[in-house]
Amino acid sequence: MIDVPGPGEPLPDWPMFGMDEDVRPALRRIVAEKKSCVLATLVAVEGGGPRPEGAQMVFAPGVLAGYFSGGCVEGDVAGHAWACLNDGESRRLVYGEGSPWPDIRLLCGARIEIFLERVGADDAALAELLAAEAGRRPVTYVSDGKVRACAPDLSPWPKAAVVKAYEPTPRLVVVGGDPTALAIAELGAKSGFETTLVRPKGPATPPPIAGVVYRRDEPAVALAAVGLDPWTYVAVATHDLETDREALKAALPSAAGYVGLLGARRRLAGRVAELEDFGLPESALARLHAPIGLDLGGKAPFEVAVSVIGEITALRYARASGATSTMSPVAAGGASAGRRSRAFEAEKTPISEES
Repeated sequence: MIDVPGPGEPLPDWPMFGMDEDVRPALRRIVAEKKSCVLATLVAVEGGGPRPEGAQMVFAPGVLAGYFSGGCVEGDVAGHAWACLNDGESRRLVYGEGSPWPDIRLLCGARIEIFLERVGADDAALAELLAAEAGRRPVTYVSDGKVRACAPDLSPWPKAAVVKAYEPTPRLVVVGGDPTALAIAELGAKSGFETTLVRPKGPATPPPIAGVVYRRDEPAVALAAVGLDPWTYVAVATHDLETDREALKAALPSAAGYVGLLGARRRLAGRVAELEDFGLPESALARLHAPIGLDLGGKAPFEVAVSVIGEITALRYARASGATSTMSPVAAGGASAGRRSRAFEAEKTPISEES
């Protein structure tokens, strides 16, 4: 837990509060502690910058999350946030060109606008936002600083200052128990994924990794219990062919946003053929990312983990633009069943030649 400053106090020297990309955990705490907070939203960016439109911060006594720049403006924003919390009046802050504070310079040369609003713990829109998060429902939050709404589909608000789309928190399920699987799970948890490690018949004691849920049941049971929706990503990283097969049989036909398989390229054609024999349709098999991860060349546990989390992250952001660079080898190449092994071999070099 970081040492969070109160009103009038300087921000910490090390901005660990900025590691929280998603401010909903901070908002949950606000509600639990029955506090009012200031929700700050980056509503305009010109000329580039470290944070995109929609980035947010939360300010309340004892609670601080999010960031907007490389440290250029957060201290000043905090002062305005405490004033907003005190008087309840919303504010629009401008930094960069046209700013009333020319002495506060953005090193990247950008111009940004930040909207501040006080939100009470009993706010109805906030309650719906957190209920949607718990129910894994995408919603849009809209506010003009005084009136707020949160719903799956909102008509345009002519005076809206903030329009922010929220998706369910990304989840990662890692099937395996070796150092590579552990590294994928640990990096996933640190990257903001709700992470579950599945090791069938594994040790009774969970792995010593913070933020990771541990399950010892069979893959199909574990994946069903987790629930595979479009915001859930599955990394199959065992060295047991039967366990891999059972995990893929459960994950590939599901709504999971990503299914990746760790393994040697030379064995992929045979493993895919086995899945065909079990009756998995072409559309399901085409979703498989194998060998798993971006082709970074490294094989050490955390090198593989970086490649896997990198591929999943790239896929999350590429889908909106229709990019194919992170599609599965079969989907990107449009390969038929008869060409599948060549598609797998041509697309990537293997991350691992061990399984």
